This record gives sequence, structure tokens and C-alpha cells, in this order.
Amino acid sequence: MSGLGELDRPGTPTGSARDRTGSGEPGSAVGSAGSGEPGSAVGSAGSGEPGSAVGSAGPGKRGSACDSTRPGKPESAAGRAASTPRRGAVDPVKALMHRHRELCERAVDPLEIAAGLEAHGITERTAARFRHRDVFSLAEEMYARVSRDGDTPLPAPPDAPRVRADWVLLTLLPGALCAAAIAAVHLTHGRSRLFAAAAGALAVALALHAALHRGPLSRTDTDRPGPRPGAASGRTTPWTVWLVAYSLVGNGLLDNALAGGPDTLPTGTADGPWPLTAAPVLALALACAPAAWTAHLLTARARRKLAASRGLEDFAAAVRPLMLGVFALFLGALAALLTLSGAALGEPAAYIQALTLGALLFLARLLTAHGFTYAPAVLLTAAATVEAAALATVFASRLPGVGFLATPVETLVTIWGAGSVPTLACGAAALALLVHTTRKLTRASAHAPPEPAR
Repeated sequence: MSGLGELDRPGTPTGSARDRTGSGEPGSAVGSAGSGEPGSAVGSAGSGEPGSAVGSAGPGKRGSACDSTRPGKPESAAGRAASTPRRGAVDPVKALMHRHRELCERAVDPLEIAAGLEAHGITERTAARFRHRDVFSLAEEMYARVSRDGDTPLPAPPDAPRVRADWVLLTLLPGALCAAAIAAVHLTHGRSRLFAAAAGALAVALALHAALHRGPLSRTDTDRPGPRPGAASGRTTPWTVWLVAYSLVGNGLLDNALAGGPDTLPTGTADGPWPLTAAPVLALALACAPAAWTAHLLTARARRKLAASRGLEDFAAAVRPLMLGVFALFLGALAALLTLSGAALGEPAAYIQALTLGALLFLARLLTAHGFTYAPAVLLTAAATVEAAALATVFASRLPGVGFLATPVETLVTIWGAGSVPTLACGAAALALLVHTTRKLTRASAHAPPEPAR
């Protein structure tokens, strides 16, 4: 909000305007009939402030601007000079509209202007300086006056985002390639199995990269008005890769480390000395499609509620259950995919571990797609750090005199199993991210339609 207080602070009515109206009321100069502004009467009527132009021009009001120009009383040069006050001092809302002219011209309803003002850092306290009770009331006046003050006609209301065949196919591609890679690993042996695993991992990574840059899971905040908190935060790709890789080999590595190993490399099967659990990874890859569909559902429904709501609080109250319902829908789809993957591969589904990881990745991507990238980066880093620290303490405990380092992890694994480490790490991060998501994605500015291409 650098400079917002100076740029958008309304001016103070001048003394000449006060003397000209003769009413002595603070609001009379803003909406007076002699201000010469076409939209001043509408603005003062919409703000609900006393002493507007409607009241000052009514019968029984002495010393008004209408009396100063009645026939038979010529107006002096000093009076003419006093009847032309400065625009910035008399009509502060008009100055605000000038600074946000593009936002006002393309808005299709007052709530869209309110969302844009919120994204630019305009708060309730700022609206109070413009003699409005909240941001939405200020946006209503700006919307009512834009047709008089602006020369550009209002555009048609934006349509809900449509389902496109390209992003539908791209979201199905990671799951298909992951299934093919797992089949190739099971059908090959020795060095050929290593090559198949490497080629399959590269293909899935490229498919995920393409799926996350098209459709509802892609970043769409770059063409929206206003700054995005944490838009320049660090990358989350390394931590995401670590979390997925740990779900594949981490539990087997932790069990081997606590037993004094590992003595051999993983064989690529679930019954080897270093077992791999591919069912959660396959389910997460297949879940890219329901993640895109649920994100699309959230965007489409939120846009509709943005057009139907009459205030920022009403919009937040309507979007919050929608967002929680979308989150529950994704978890239900992921649980079904875990069941199918475990049955197809003959492996345990590891529901709790995979669901917590899937929830963390889904919420992180949902926030990233709407431009909030700082919290996902921090929490993904924290979860990956906890998993890495658990492995590091087990291996470090083999050094002389520091055997106590492995005691917390060993106790946890003995009671709840090796999967308890990623479950606790990802579950705590997902819970914190869910609370953060309910605060950020219930703002109107998070769902504002993108600006049209120029």
C-alpha cells in the first residue's frame, strides 16, 4: 500500500465553497448544485451523507447555490470565482475514479469494483475517509457514476470459464504415463528396469508440468488487477518432488535404516529388501484430473456468486462452504483412486498418508493458481524438511555418542509405523494450509475475472 494514503486520501472542502453554500455542513460542498460536476448529485445521494445536493436545493433552504444566481441579482466576479472550487477538494471520489479509471470502465457490477479496490489495498478505513461505511458502498457510488464520468461503454458480463479439450487431455496424461511407467518397471529386469523407471519419471514430470500450465490449475493472477501477496516467492517444485518421492521409497528406506541398512538398492517391487509403494504415486498422478475439475468448479461457481452477491461479507459467506465442498470432493476422488490403484498393483493403499499428501498438494496448487504462493512454499518446505530430518537423525545416530538422535523417530515408528512420519508432517502442513485457504480464497479479489487482452 505504498503511497495509497497520499494518492487516495480525499481532500478537504475549501472555505470558498463553504461560504458559497451558506449551509455550514461538511457535506454540502461535495454535492452542491453549483459545483459543475455532472455526477456530483448522484455521488452524494449514493453515499447516504446528509447535506447532499438534494437537500441543499430543496425548498426552505436559505443561502443555497440556486439563490445566488436568481434573476435580478447579477453575480460578481468574486462570486463566479468562488463558485468554481477545485475538483480534487470538492469531489474526492472523482479523483479516486480517475486513479482507477480502467477498473471502473470494465466493471460489470459494483462488486467487481469492490474486488479491485480490495486488491489494490483499499480498506474499510480508507473508505471511511471518503465518507462511506465500507468498500462496497464506495464501489457502488463509483459504479453509479462511471457511465457519466467515463467515455468507454461497459463491456458485457464475463462468461464462466469453459471446459477446453486441451487441458482435459493434459490432466489425464500424467496418470496414463505413470501407469505405463509402473507397468514397464514390473515387466523389465536389471538395467532395463532402471532405464524404464528413469524414462517413466521424466515423462510423468513433463506431463505434470504441461498440465499445471494449462487450464484451472495454471497461474491466472498475472493478468488481474492489484498486487499479489508473495507473488515472487521461491519455487516449490523441488519440495513437491521430494514429497512424492518419499511416498514412493521413503517408508522402505526408513524401515531399513532403523534395522541397520539399507544393504542393497531398491528392486522396484513392494516385496524386496527395500520395498517401493507405487500405489500412492499412481493415485496422485491420476488425481490430477479430478483436481483440475474441482478447481474449475470452484472458479465457475465463485464467479457466479461474485455477480450475485451484494457485499464482500456476503460473498465470503457464500464461497466458504463452496470451497470446503470442493476440497472434500477432491479427497473423495483421491480415496477412490487409492482403492483402485492398490487393488491393481496388489499393494496397501496407505490411505491416511496418501490423503494427507494429496490434500497438501491440492491446497498448495489451488492457492498458487490464484496468486498466493508464499504460504504454499513455506509449508511444502516445512513438510519436506521434517521428512528429511527424520531420515537424517536415524543415519546420524550411528555416529559414536549420538545414538539418542534416533529415539524420537524410532519410538514413533514402533508405535504407528513408518508411514506416521509423512502423515504427521503432511497432515499438519495441510491443516495449516486449509485454514489459510479459507481466509484467502474467500476474498472477492481472489476470484476477479482477468482483464481482457489488449
